[in-house]
Amino acid sequence: MAFGLVGLLLGAALVAPPGGMTHSARIDHRSGTVQTDYVADVQVTHQQIGSVGAGGRPSTLRCLWRAGLVVERQARHASGSTLARSFTHDKVVEGSRPGWCSAQKAAIAEDVASRGEALQARLVQLAQEDHPVLHAEIDRMHGATQAG
Repeated sequence: MAFGLVGLLLGAALVAPPGGMTHSARIDHRSGTVQTDYVADVQVTHQQIGSVGAGGRPSTLRCLWRAGLVVERQARHASGSTLARSFTHDKVVEGSRPGWCSAQKAAIAEDVASRGEALQARLVQLAQEDHPVLHAEIDRMHGATQAG
């Protein structure tokens, strides 16, 4: 008599906020200045939970969604070298909607778009977290250049 929770991952869709999500930073390194550009796509995943109500019983169907960022970093060192990196952060914003995920995709896209400021703020935070990684990459590049 108990209705079990049925989880079904319905896949991921990329949602591009108007104008795209970008962040640029200038990083000072002992070997020279690095101009760094971050471009992010929003990746939304949907998970169907609940069950359809049988004969006069209410449905417990819900669509859980989660939006994360897929970030591409392009860094140009003063020497002309380019350092690229891709990384993801899966859970930036999340929510749920009643019913089938397939019927809620447009509403979910609106929910995600309405949280553009939170997504942009997370992109800036991820870029700042990437700076030590970039410094280490530059150190390795600079060390390889010195040794060769």
